[in-house]
Amino acid sequence: MDNPETAARFASLSTPLVADAVLRAGLRLQMGPFGIRPATGLKTVAGRALPVRHFGSVDVFLEAFETARPGDVLVIDNHGRLDEACIGDLTALEARLAGLAGILVWGVHRDTPELQAIPIAVFSLGTCSAGPRRLDASDGAWETRFGDVSVSREDFVFADADGVVFVEESGVAQVLSLAETIASTERRQADAIRAGKSLRDQLRFSEYLEERKRDRSYTLRRHLQKIGGAIEV
Repeated sequence: MDNPETAARFASLSTPLVADAVLRAGLRLQMGPFGIRPATGLKTVAGRALPVRHFGSVDVFLEAFETARPGDVLVIDNHGRLDEACIGDLTALEARLAGLAGILVWGVHRDTPELQAIPIAVFSLGTCSAGPRRLDASDGAWETRFGDVSVSREDFVFADADGVVFVEESGVAQVLSLAETIASTERRQADAIRAGKSLRDQLRFSEYLEERKRDRSYTLRRHLQKIGGAIEV
């Protein structure tokens, strides 16, 4: 899939739906670390990952922008450091000019008021006034990580206020289709609750309780799969 189609389909979804779809597809769930939050008014982003590892200098970002495709998402590995902000408004402006849709930082950012005026999604662990004061050596033989996830150019990233989910390119189409199906089912369930039909009635919960009396191994998950409920994977 390409970036525009992925972003357009994710616009009506969420990372919880994507995560559920990944599990339903039998794929490995790869999530970003706890605490990653939107830093600007753009609170969702989806696109192909443009991974880089920060060594203390902005040149790694500028080099990445040379090969960026429109709609890519810069994914920065800064080891989760909280003592230095590795991006600010100039990097975000340059990323926007290069056609990127967003920036994800496993670390922190600065220049928050300026970032909020730039039409690009930025996610990070928080803020720090200080910029980098180090310059580590790199021999090029390194792996880009985002928390516990190893990130490559073959990954797509989905991010919103609930977190970050990475999906390998080969699984994106299936995951989005499943997420759309789950979303449709859950919207119908929510509308029915608002109209006065309880979730217990919709999920035939009394039938589940009766069956569980006969078979203690019968789980709610099995019941939901049997009747087509979508509240659990």
